[in-house]
Amino acid sequence: MEGCHWTTAGTLLLASLVLSSRTARSEEDRDSLWDAWGSWSECSRTCGGGASYSLRRCLSSKTCEGRNIRYRTCSNVDCPPEAGDFRAQQCSAHNDVKYQGQFYEWLPVSNDPDNPCSLKCQARGAALVVELAPKVLDGTRCYTESLDMCISGLCQIVGCDRQLGSTVKEDNCGVCNGDGSTCRLVRGQYKSQLSANKLNDTVVAIPYGSRQVRLVLKGSDHLYLETKTLQGVKSENSLSSTGSFLMDNSSIDFQKFPDKEILRISGPLTADFTVKIRYAGVADSSVQFIFYQPIIHRWRETDFFPCSASCGGGYQLTSAECFDLRSNRVVADQYCHYYPENIKPKPKLQECNQDPCPASDGYKQIMPYDLYHPLPRWESTPWTACSSSCGGGIQSRSVSCVEEDIQGHISPVEEWKCMYTPKMPVVQPCNIFDCPKWLAQEWSPCTVTCGQGLRYRVVLCIDHRGMHTGGCSPKTKPHIKEECIVPTPCYKPKEKLPVEAKLPWYKQAQELEEGAVVSEEPSFIPEAWSTCSVTCGVGSQVRLVKCQVLLSFSQSVADLPIDECEGPKPVSQRSCYSGPCIGESTEYTPEETELLYGSFQEFDELYDWEYEGFTECSESCGGGVQEAVVTCLNKQTRETADETLCVTSRRPPQLLKACSLDPCPPR
Repeated sequence: MEGCHWTTAGTLLLASLVLSSRTARSEEDRDSLWDAWGSWSECSRTCGGGASYSLRRCLSSKTCEGRNIRYRTCSNVDCPPEAGDFRAQQCSAHNDVKYQGQFYEWLPVSNDPDNPCSLKCQARGAALVVELAPKVLDGTRCYTESLDMCISGLCQIVGCDRQLGSTVKEDNCGVCNGDGSTCRLVRGQYKSQLSANKLNDTVVAIPYGSRQVRLVLKGSDHLYLETKTLQGVKSENSLSSTGSFLMDNSSIDFQKFPDKEILRISGPLTADFTVKIRYAGVADSSVQFIFYQPIIHRWRETDFFPCSASCGGGYQLTSAECFDLRSNRVVADQYCHYYPENIKPKPKLQECNQDPCPASDGYKQIMPYDLYHPLPRWESTPWTACSSSCGGGIQSRSVSCVEEDIQGHISPVEEWKCMYTPKMPVVQPCNIFDCPKWLAQEWSPCTVTCGQGLRYRVVLCIDHRGMHTGGCSPKTKPHIKEECIVPTPCYKPKEKLPVEAKLPWYKQAQELEEGAVVSEEPSFIPEAWSTCSVTCGVGSQVRLVKCQVLLSFSQSVADLPIDECEGPKPVSQRSCYSGPCIGESTEYTPEETELLYGSFQEFDELYDWEYEGFTECSESCGGGVQEAVVTCLNKQTRETADETLCVTSRRPPQLLKACSLDPCPPR
């Protein structure tokens, strides 16, 4: 018939339906061998986590598959502190039953690694340990520091969600299946300092809600505790002996040794604890502490603010406020900023009131001014000057959130209103290039051909671009002159000129050292002189002279046409003398003499002799004389120079004047 044929897909579908039907029927047949589950039993405990069970009966004469009992946890609420330990209650139930003809007060033995679900108890004041029952009651904890519970004599895994078989655990903050973001690890060390006026001191303050507290004191001093509840009730514990005890409903474990004390509190603390130390006066002690402190101030997102427009489309934002979890109230933002883990949530922005405005209005109806929030924006001031001219500095600016009203007036508003876009940076690095540094070039040849003389070198202040500049520290400048010795013996008479008379090298060093620096005004900038064109005798040197300007905004140098620079252009060629050639006489030719003495004349314009006061009078009375002091000065800097630099200037004549002309008193 038409429409009654099977495709391959239809065949597969039919096969899968038949298979699933058979599977369902087999499970149904298996379950049909059992009666329905019975109601849940009463919980084995009224608090602290107990167990309840449900039973079912096998209806078949054969063995049924599966279990006839199932369990679940119940009464998963904390017991009051005065309720005591559940295992301890089971031990104390045997106090009125004779054991080997004698009554004992039984205390629990916990954390048995071999059989944690048997009821082992120890007689108070004796070493007698007895298994009083093969099984503890259902719901008893397998171990003191675990949620796992004993059911029917077997230790069953219990997660922090209080469900059987669950492997979910608490994080260090005590949050079930948490990520550890609601607390912070605090670790530190305290060292005591003995003082005659000080009997005790505070080691550390541990706030309410802290967990896994551990302190270890090493030394002869002694720990003690002070607490303050949220209601302001204060108390103190001297920790006089080893043991476990309650303090403001917090369980404390304390161990005291001759040279050490250990304090443990699993928490969470139910009050603010202050750990203090009482000095024994023998020697210094140290205390190491570690605990997890809750972040009690958390950001909480607010509801959306009113819409910026009543119709025609507006926007509204959320904000975030700092919330104190202890007092359940909003506090200043600075409390939340204290924790680096606290990241303030960004405001959310959404559109609102999208319905068109009535046509009769002709314009968008705006909310009253106090509810009107135009879309804000970030605005910044110009960057400040860099804190350093080189070597890396910082510059800052202020960035604020502003909004503009319908009249165009701009006013500052709260920063959260602009947080829908990233805030511009307020600090940035600047002038990260290296500072100028001194660069010493090669030494010149010695100024003599035999014996002892001098040699010079050019020392330049070079910037990060490799250009000659200023700004180097005079204190770190390498010297430009030093003595030198030529090993050749001097058989001829001394040369006509003094040792420092051959000045072109020194002159070149001075010119390069004091060369022009590129500035924001166009100026001629000469480059270094080339080497002399000859190795002996008289030659020539050339250099390139550019017109350059410093571009301040990019801190780069630009070349300009020569006619852009004002003033005389420095010379680009000059003569040079490289000393006598081998075999030549040491007598100077007129050209060499002109070159040398011409250099002297240039130096004569820079250095000259000048009188600088007189010496003290040779006599205190009865008539004496004073001699004028003559020094060699740099005319530009007015600083005292080496006398050899004034060698070409005529030394002024000696001046004397009379002094102390008053007659001496009779003896």
